[in-house]
Amino acid sequence: MPDETETVNSDTSRPAPAAPPVIHEGLPTQLPDIDPDETQDWIDSFDSLIDDRGRERARYVMLRLLERARQKQVGVPALRSTDYINTIPPEREPWFPGDEDVERRIRAFIRWNAAVMVSDANRPGLEVGGHIATYQSSASLYEVGFNHFFRGKDAPGGGDQIYIQGHASPGIYARAFLEGRLNEQQLLNFRQEVQHGIGEGLSSYPHPRLMPDFWEFPTVSMGLTGINSIYQARFNRYLSGRGIKDTSDQHVWAFLGDGEMAEPESLGAIRVAAREELDNLTWVINCNLQQLDGPVTGNGKIIQELEANFRGAGWNVIKVIWGRDWDDLLARDVDGVLVNQMNSTPDGQFQTFSTEDGAYNREFFFGPDPRLRKMVEHMSDRQIEKLPRGGHDYRKVYAAFDAATKHVGQPTVILAHTIKGWTIEGLEGKNASHQMKKLKLPDLLKFRDRLYLPMSDKEITEAYETSGTAPFFHPGEKSAEIEYMMERRRQLGGSLPRRVIKAKPLKVPGDEVYADLKVGSGANKIATTMAVVRLLRDWMKDPEIGKRIVPIAPDEYRTFGMDSMFPSAKVYNPGGQKYESVDRKQLLKWREATDGQMLHEGISEAGAMASATAAGSAYSTHGEAMIPFYIFYSMFGFQRTGDSIWAMADQLARGFLIGATAGRTTLTGEGLQHADGHSPLLAATNPAVVHYDPAHAHEVAHIMQSGLQRMYTTSPEHPLGEDVIFYVTVYNEPVTQPAEPADLDLTGLLKGIYRFGSGPDLGAEAPKVQLLASGVGFPWILEAQRMLAEDWGVSADLWSVTSWNELARDAIESERTSLLNPGEPARTPFVTSQLADATGPFVAVSDYMRAVPLQIARWVPGDFHALGTDGFGFADTRPAARRFFNVDAPSVVVQALQALAARGEVKPEVVVEAFTRYQIDDPTAVSGVLQEGGDA
Repeated sequence: MPDETETVNSDTSRPAPAAPPVIHEGLPTQLPDIDPDETQDWIDSFDSLIDDRGRERARYVMLRLLERARQKQVGVPALRSTDYINTIPPEREPWFPGDEDVERRIRAFIRWNAAVMVSDANRPGLEVGGHIATYQSSASLYEVGFNHFFRGKDAPGGGDQIYIQGHASPGIYARAFLEGRLNEQQLLNFRQEVQHGIGEGLSSYPHPRLMPDFWEFPTVSMGLTGINSIYQARFNRYLSGRGIKDTSDQHVWAFLGDGEMAEPESLGAIRVAAREELDNLTWVINCNLQQLDGPVTGNGKIIQELEANFRGAGWNVIKVIWGRDWDDLLARDVDGVLVNQMNSTPDGQFQTFSTEDGAYNREFFFGPDPRLRKMVEHMSDRQIEKLPRGGHDYRKVYAAFDAATKHVGQPTVILAHTIKGWTIEGLEGKNASHQMKKLKLPDLLKFRDRLYLPMSDKEITEAYETSGTAPFFHPGEKSAEIEYMMERRRQLGGSLPRRVIKAKPLKVPGDEVYADLKVGSGANKIATTMAVVRLLRDWMKDPEIGKRIVPIAPDEYRTFGMDSMFPSAKVYNPGGQKYESVDRKQLLKWREATDGQMLHEGISEAGAMASATAAGSAYSTHGEAMIPFYIFYSMFGFQRTGDSIWAMADQLARGFLIGATAGRTTLTGEGLQHADGHSPLLAATNPAVVHYDPAHAHEVAHIMQSGLQRMYTTSPEHPLGEDVIFYVTVYNEPVTQPAEPADLDLTGLLKGIYRFGSGPDLGAEAPKVQLLASGVGFPWILEAQRMLAEDWGVSADLWSVTSWNELARDAIESERTSLLNPGEPARTPFVTSQLADATGPFVAVSDYMRAVPLQIARWVPGDFHALGTDGFGFADTRPAARRFFNVDAPSVVVQALQALAARGEVKPEVVVEAFTRYQIDDPTAVSGVLQEGGDA
């Protein structure tokens, strides 16, 4: 009777294995067999191999066959993971061109100074924190790059772009100290950026805004390094494709931690890098197996997990797991028992092995199998204890970097196995190493011995007893080590990291390009979103800045009426368009091209923000001023990608963020998740973001013109342009656009508030009220002005508030200026001076929650009342939503009358009468009111 795992074949001489009915691990076993006999011969041969030579030998042969299949371009699916050994075998390692002894000493100097710097920053009475262990685990990774691969700004082509892991910053400062770029006092001022004078200290992490001549990329928003480096590499290709700059000699390197890979953003865009074949990108993941509190994945194997992720996404994966001293042992592993032990040992146990001595490792790693014990019987316990991880072996790391730079057609990830806190005995592999920031005297002396530094016990002890820390070490400018490292950097194009601005100020369009937006829309109604898109089209036609505009959208170009740009500007695709689009016969057909101008990011606001960051900082990273114009649903901007906007600001990027379909009641058909009532508040938290909420097309014109001038031209205060980001909220609701007033207060418009018009003259005895509104709220106060005059005999002046945020910032700065100059007259906030002569109470309204207009309440010279859209959004018509939130014209009228009643200028009965007439508490009262313009 056949075994239950077999089926009966017509050839009864041998049973046929049961064929799985589905694809198993990517192998299509259910495909028809065109020659069963030949297939069975191969299977029999393989079975014999297993019977005669064992499973490990059979496995090895299978892997070699797969390798050969790829060499012969046979389409065999890739394995998701490989053995827990180095990807590059010893026989394929390239010759190492450097002086390893000198470079080892350089690493020792940097390790020491980095650790001492952090330890000094945590002496009693200071204790500002820092991280020692991360750089100690990754020193070899960085030094291989600095000495052999990372090209500086003076290299042909513009140099590489390096994303440094945030917690490794002490090591980068320590290297800069040896190079003479930083002095000893600056190292002593680590994490002290103010108390010693601005610019005299060092920032905790890579912060271009805080150290604009040193750091180029901010990397401590965990997870953003990955996505930003991918889109940086992609933007480099975009610049080449559009003929703006040849970036073919530039490489993007990103250093990340294995714990950091748990952030969804870290892996979220890796398919983009593979799809666009970004072989100008290399990630180096420092796999020290530890996160902040413990193992990254104690029961698993993070390197294998990441390998599967990246291989599956289409990346080239290079594992650097074991140092050279393991090569001989692996060569002896004829039975595969050592590889099997490596494969089956979990990370938590490897972490333990890294902290224990050789005897423990002999007993518990090599001990379980007699073949393993025999393999190391010639080695002492000390030799076993010192068996290195690959990420600390210079030659192994060099081989990986060399292979990465030569690989074509795929991005590369290097997974380097290291030990956190390596070379510092008290920190190595300890769960608490991330929190250990102070080295005691015995730790320092052991550390000195481990590094073979020429420093005496007396020298270290006296310094420790005097200052609580050890002295820094510098071998002297004329030493062989310093001359070597400086020569290496000269050969590679200068020191890194380094931020340089070479871009020239732009010649921006004159007033004529804005003329159409200033004349109004006449009898037609247009939304402010359409006004800003119309302006963008005109900018793109400009001979000076047109090619520098980078339109960016997350799958929403058609939503915002930008599909007319597809045929002319085209969508960027490095592979061009290899198909006929379904709308090819239409006028507004979809077109992709290698020189396309529009970046279409799909449904990914995170990716769009990464593109905006790369484009907005091109003036410094590439010496080419580019103007990102990122348009998106306002709700999905600051709420969804606020951390990315902070990183964009920290990178000193510039450009326009257009929050379209803004407000809580303009997109109500979409419901709660699309109803933006708070973005201005989130924008207010970012000092680099200049937010405007224009109501009219002519305001859009002046605001956008101001943005170009501030960011891309020169001024006495900002000779290289201003490091700000313009965030402009615009709406999808069509409204009548008035012509620009002849006496427009342009200063007030740009500062945040100007008088749009005075109320009707109803006589000296008529009550007065001041109505303030921004954005789509302006038509409400315009209608309220009419109703107050016609129905209640109240005259209302109208104020257009283009920026609540800028008014509040100016007022806060005014108070700070007054605080710091007590002997001088107090500075008056702009909003206070603007409203100084206004009569009556002030009623403010916007399509945002009340906290937005309430930002200025303290500085308004009179009774201030705010209406807003507090609460959750919902799906309905605009009139119903505005009645529900009490921001429509009737609600403004009742609020104005109530404010006047509180002052005794109208009777309380009038307020009750208005409330009853308008039914402002009943959204069903407006159920029959039609709305113009459908959902976006």
